[in-house]
Amino acid sequence: MPAYVYTCKDCGKDFTVFITIKEYEAGPKIKCDYCGSDHIERKITRFFAVTSKKS
Repeated sequence: MPAYVYTCKDCGKDFTVFITIKEYEAGPKIKCDYCGSDHIERKITRFFAVTSKKS
């Protein structure tokens, strides 16, 4: 399940949300874990995948 990192523009704290891609595309109403504000911005993050196959 992908992790999306957000920054709250009101309190300045970062928090992570774990939702499926399908849920993310549906436009979920995400609020800050710390202050409850919906004035948030998604941060650009990188990810990697671990598989059993060699590339």
